[in-house]
Amino acid sequence: MNDFTHFDAKGNACMVDVGSKEITARYAAAEAAVLVSRETFSLIASGGMKKGDVLTVAQIAGIMGAKRTPDLIPMCHPILLTGVDVELTLNEERCSVDIHASVRCTGRTGVEMEALTAASAAALTVYDMCKAVQRDMVITDLRLVEKTGGIHGDYHRTEQTGKDD
Repeated sequence: MNDFTHFDAKGNACMVDVGSKEITARYAAAEAAVLVSRETFSLIASGGMKKGDVLTVAQIAGIMGAKRTPDLIPMCHPILLTGVDVELTLNEERCSVDIHASVRCTGRTGVEMEALTAASAAALTVYDMCKAVQRDMVITDLRLVEKTGGIHGDYHRTEQTGKDD
């Protein structure tokens, strides 16, 4: 069990002790997309969804999701976030709501899970607000696209190959 960071010597689950790590600036960005029908896309774009402004509500849900990550993911540390941005854009060609979430902090552990949770919460909110009109929407492409800070170094996903550099 020594190779696994979230297990103690007896094999019990534990939260990693980050107390000896240096405090550094941390950043992470994640993306997701919600594929919708043309009808749903038009309703979102025109503000015609009965539940309200889909993009604004999903943006707020994403921010809240980042802030609540340690309540949802068992081994995540509570982190004092210094910034969360969630941007939703309508992609007419793909007929999707594209989501980009970025999170920042100055601390001892990274914010990848917060960025992924923000993108997930925003995508789930788009689904929730549109499900009365369309039930076969697809949440897709959830992925970490960038991470900086910490001892493991930086990560940047390349769009062409989908691989990291």
